[in-house]
Amino acid sequence: MAENQQTEIAYLPTAAPPTNHGHTVAAWFTMIGIMVGSLVAAIGVLLPGMAQVSGVWLFWVGIGVVAVALVGGLVLRNMGYGQKQASR
Repeated sequence: MAENQQTEIAYLPTAAPPTNHGHTVAAWFTMIGIMVGSLVAAIGVLLPGMAQVSGVWLFWVGIGVVAVALVGGLVLRNMGYGQKQASR
């Protein structure tokens, strides 16, 4: 029975380098900024329903916070505070 068995060749890619799954200063800054900006924008959307005031300006402030967080995360990544790029 052993003489009739064939081995299967597996063409697997090389092992990926270990990653930190976003546990970097750039990732934390970006995600905290996005969450805070989203919260501010959500309050701006809900504000007119709770009180008789316009929350449009607060919504756009929240969107601005999100934009600053995205740009700041990109700058931090380019400064070396992000995940290292894998070489091929």
